[in-house]
Amino acid sequence: MKILGIESSCDETACSVVEDGKTVLSNIVASQIDEHRLYGGVVPEIASRRHAENIDRVVSQALEAAGCTLDDIDAIAVTYAPGLIGALLVGVSYAKGLAMSTKKPLVPVHHIAGHIATNYISHSELKPPYLCLVVSGGHSHIVEVLDYTKYRVVGRTRDDAAGECFDKVARTLGYEYPGGKFIDAAAKAGDPNAFELPHPKVQGSEYDFSFSGLKTAVINLVHNSQQKGVEINREDMAASFQRTIAEILSQKLMLAAQNLGYNTIAVAGGVSANSGVREKIAAECEKRGYKLYLPELKYCGDNGAMIACQGYYDCLAGKRADMSLNAVATLSLENL
Repeated sequence: MKILGIESSCDETACSVVEDGKTVLSNIVASQIDEHRLYGGVVPEIASRRHAENIDRVVSQALEAAGCTLDDIDAIAVTYAPGLIGALLVGVSYAKGLAMSTKKPLVPVHHIAGHIATNYISHSELKPPYLCLVVSGGHSHIVEVLDYTKYRVVGRTRDDAAGECFDKVARTLGYEYPGGKFIDAAAKAGDPNAFELPHPKVQGSEYDFSFSGLKTAVINLVHNSQQKGVEINREDMAASFQRTIAEILSQKLMLAAQNLGYNTIAVAGGVSANSGVREKIAAECEKRGYKLYLPELKYCGDNGAMIACQGYYDCLAGKRADMSLNAVATLSLENL
């Protein structure tokens, strides 16, 4: 079964053709990073306009790279939630038009479910149930993956997402957007123990995250030093910040795995590309004898393959949408 997957939830216009949920035949991504970098972050209106300009070309390229025509496609999957509403609407509208004109089934896909599904591409042996940490610019979740289309969220951020925290700290340190890769590179040259940063906790919610206090602590340290005319070593701060984020994520994930009885762990989302996070979670899993699954770096960010992959499992489960399908800015995985 060949699924065409369309992703436009933020600033990447992406399309992919995936066969039987695991074999990627094409994966085309049109990035807007260079343009949004001028503003220090994603500008929703610009993102929507660029999606509208790029989507037809990206879909055509994905079909061509896969050696397919629309006649070879069995279903069209599209991200409909969550994300920037204007950006989502471009993908949803295009997918609906494509489905109507070709009389192909239309499969609505949740963006976070798509991130989780990347590990099925990278690791064909992975099967539910397992515990997955999803960390990106907009999401930080600990999810029980009960089946390919059934989830229970046991932990989530109460304020900033981990990726958002990376971007804001990077901006404070003078790095460009998106900040995660610059923090990661700088951390390799810094002392991870140079600064002792807080590990914020959420009262009464042992698996929930809070990154706002960590972000504020770094900003205050940097600004106070600047006011005193003292220069903070950027590499040391980047390394200390990355160590702290990795510790927070791994501690919560290991606690949930222990208490809920999971020994199979997966990580997904843009922040799963961070070397410090990957190394820390891998070390903690090895210490406990847990089996860890990490996506290939090329599938960590937003892409069409993850939507086509999850679309395959949603399609098998009988999920379909008609022409009334709309984009939804916020939607819990548990409400699917």
